[in-house]
Amino acid sequence: MKRILLFIVTNLAVLAVLSIVAHLLGIDSYLAAHGQSMQRLLVWAALFGFGGAFVSLAMSKMQAKMFMGVQVIAPQSADATGQWLISVVEHHARNVNIGMPEVGIFDSPEPNAFATGMSRNSALVAVSSGLLQRMNRQEIEAVLGHEITHVANGDMVTLALIQGVVNTFVLFLARVVGNIIDRAVFRSDDGRGIASFLTFYVLQIAFGILATPIVMWFSRYREFRADRGGARLAGTGNMIAALEELKRVHEPLPTQQFAAFGIAGGDLGSGLRRLFMSHPPIDERIAALRALGPAS
Repeated sequence: MKRILLFIVTNLAVLAVLSIVAHLLGIDSYLAAHGQSMQRLLVWAALFGFGGAFVSLAMSKMQAKMFMGVQVIAPQSADATGQWLISVVEHHARNVNIGMPEVGIFDSPEPNAFATGMSRNSALVAVSSGLLQRMNRQEIEAVLGHEITHVANGDMVTLALIQGVVNTFVLFLARVVGNIIDRAVFRSDDGRGIASFLTFYVLQIAFGILATPIVMWFSRYREFRADRGGARLAGTGNMIAALEELKRVHEPLPTQQFAAFGIAGGDLGSGLRRLFMSHPPIDERIAALRALGPAS
């Protein structure tokens, strides 16, 4: 219920901010003078901006199973490893007071894990075959604690909200600027010529790239929170050991968008490139955990 309320309030806040900015810049007057309604444009931008983000979130479990090849472990499975994974996830889920997620394994030689799902009580937690082969059980428990913390914190929903806000601004600005360019450069009578549509899509890509650092900042922030959660659930030493094992396996390797334990090595954690990193450099994550102390 709180998430639904947050969704509604966020939509209203975005529309209010865009309305105020449009009024201060005279955009509403410009649109009205050319026979267009700013209110309809705002609603359109919010509908598609938030709609796209939440449709993607709603389909995330299905997409993970289809495209990542995640095989969900049946509760009655005779596989000992599968049953152990279920028991660890169940233990962590009970400790953070969330519904039991589905647990799955996907085939990949790289040690990896992720959590996804529309709500904290209907999630999917999956680990790679490579992670099971390379890590000991204490390290795997920490990785699962990290992913369960993502679920408990509602990170997937919050990220979708942030992406929805960004999408709304991008769509609104791209449409307005595209209309202006079409009129000024291509001399269209109503700002809705073919140039307007082409410019709209080009600007949508450009503004989307410029807005990406906002989403990436939150993504990096939530990784630190999830690391702390993994440390609380499975021990700080085990969480650090899991990250160190990932560092040994992956570095140096470019940032990987879908990897829930995204790795970055070398000097990738500084400069302009950092703005587009979805995960912090692993050394920073280890240092943050060590700063918590051994009892955390």
